[in-house]
Amino acid sequence: MISVNNLSVEFSSQLLFDNINYVINPKDKIALVGKNGAGKSTMLKIIAGLQKPTGGNVVVPDGVTVGYLPQQMVLEDTLTVAEEVRKVFSHVRQMHRDLDALSEEASERTDYESAEYQKLIERISSLTDMLAMEGTENYEAEMEKTLIGLGFERSDFGRPTAEFSGGWRMRIELAKLLLRRPDVLLLDEPTNHLDIESIQWLEGFLVSKAKAVVLVSHDRAFLDNVTSRTIEINLGKIYDYAVNYSKFVVLRDERIEQQMRAYRNQQKQIADTEEFIERFRYKATKSVQVQSRIKQLAKIERIEVDEIDNSRINLRFPPAPRSGDFPLIVEGVGKAYGDHQVFDGATFTLKRGEKVAFVGKNGQGKSTLVKCIMGEIPFTGSLRLGHNVKIGYFAQNQAQMLDGEYTVFDTIDRVAVGDIRTKIRDILGAFMFGGEASDKKVKVLSGGEKTRLAMIKLLLEPVNLLILDEPTNHLDMRTKDILKQAIADFDGTVIVVSHDREFLDGLVEKVYEFGGGEVKECLGGIYEFLEKKRMASLAELELSKSPAAEAKSAPSKAQPTPAPDSRTERKLSYAEQREREKTLRKATKRVEEAEAAVGAREEAINAIEARISSGEAIYDEHAAAIKELENAMSVWEMAQMELDQLKEQYSQS
Repeated sequence: MISVNNLSVEFSSQLLFDNINYVINPKDKIALVGKNGAGKSTMLKIIAGLQKPTGGNVVVPDGVTVGYLPQQMVLEDTLTVAEEVRKVFSHVRQMHRDLDALSEEASERTDYESAEYQKLIERISSLTDMLAMEGTENYEAEMEKTLIGLGFERSDFGRPTAEFSGGWRMRIELAKLLLRRPDVLLLDEPTNHLDIESIQWLEGFLVSKAKAVVLVSHDRAFLDNVTSRTIEINLGKIYDYAVNYSKFVVLRDERIEQQMRAYRNQQKQIADTEEFIERFRYKATKSVQVQSRIKQLAKIERIEVDEIDNSRINLRFPPAPRSGDFPLIVEGVGKAYGDHQVFDGATFTLKRGEKVAFVGKNGQGKSTLVKCIMGEIPFTGSLRLGHNVKIGYFAQNQAQMLDGEYTVFDTIDRVAVGDIRTKIRDILGAFMFGGEASDKKVKVLSGGEKTRLAMIKLLLEPVNLLILDEPTNHLDMRTKDILKQAIADFDGTVIVVSHDREFLDGLVEKVYEFGGGEVKECLGGIYEFLEKKRMASLAELELSKSPAAEAKSAPSKAQPTPAPDSRTERKLSYAEQREREKTLRKATKRVEEAEAAVGAREEAINAIEARISSGEAIYDEHAAAIKELENAMSVWEMAQMELDQLKEQYSQS
């Protein structure tokens, strides 16, 4: 359908693409991958016709429509959300108006045999066929379904677009693009401003309703669920695989490994042949064999190993200064903007070393609570930081807040203090800003490079409570993996606000869900949370019928009302009881483990005191053991408090 032929792109004497060729077929779902700066966004712009290549061309057949979603855009501020989205259907409304006018004209005419009347009927027939092909008879319903799928409420439809943040404006543009149903969708990081539920909806739409899709995303789970073909851009070349991203990674590694084995075997063969030639070159008795080996050597087709870009950042958070046992205690915290209550009654406690996630739809208060913790906005309730807590904060718009006129070096030099200023070049090099890259102006950096630069600023001071608000936006796969490992290795406490399921998986042990004005705690990882949420949604569906279903199942006046079937209730009660028992067992186990830890500390203290009584001067060891006992007692008290609260809550319901 779309053919990319001998494509080459050069920036400032640096070759970005070199004679690239591939074809986008109808219904292809393609993941375009590569490190930050490899040229993914440039490739999409060239296919969309927004940028000219240095060499080669892109052939788009007549009649093939292309829709492009860039990473950043500007919307008009004079329309409401619904009016902005309805612009997609302006041609449909015009066709309906034209059809109405032609139909009215046909009803008033009586010259049925004339050529003019036949032309009028043909125009009516043509317009009717075109409207049928559009398939947008009920475009208002399609618009509503798409906007709600992307996270909007019906009450948002009449609000001006000027009231929405950049992320929500991106959703408006994405809705318009999806409703156009182009033959080829080019999406550049569409999940950056979506929450988990909206991402899951978009996955379903792209798989079931979209035609061809070329997708740039650093969300591995999203790519795996949507795409079935992967094109990697690597050092000016492309590698095309008819599999999703995870399978591509395996096949790529196998390809490189096979090439390396073949290369090493060939190099050994070449070395042995050259050694034979050198050893017997001047022996007359071996001249025939030597000439044969020389010809053999000349005929060998040299195996080349595909070049791999092994440049990577070296990311490690500084050791966390020791904080108190409970770095953050939140009790009944709420936040309202005027009459709008974002959330209320948020109550939880973070223990030292815990790694948790804040998830939920955008606008439900995740970033708002982070701002409350940072003291940036007023709130109701009580929020206390523990002893010696030092916060490191990465805001989701931090990369955009960098001054574009400064160089990379100047950006860090302006915030570095003390001895660290002598190591700025080394730090920048560890983040792939070595050499000339450190002299680049911030405004020419890619989104991922800006995020990396903002991350450097976070690392300049040791902290023990990391708060990361959407830290993975614009980061490539490898950099995300490195960041994930650095957070996992960090010995402090971590709060991650993210919609990236793959990033959160295995990283956090607890999830706090924001929604409906509440903050709910869910023990376990992100996929456990999503599974519980899915089960809860299914239970809600079973409990609530649609109005049509209720009307259909309503008994007539002549029929007696049937006795309610208690099997569903009994099944639901049993499932609920199982969940409660599981939660209580976990809470009880935590109390038992805490009690065992207290007992072990007490035994250790008794042993130390026995040694002191026998004359050993180990008072520092005794003081440290006492401190450990105090910490263990605090953990036990919290565990017992949680268990008591659960028992009280379940006894009242």
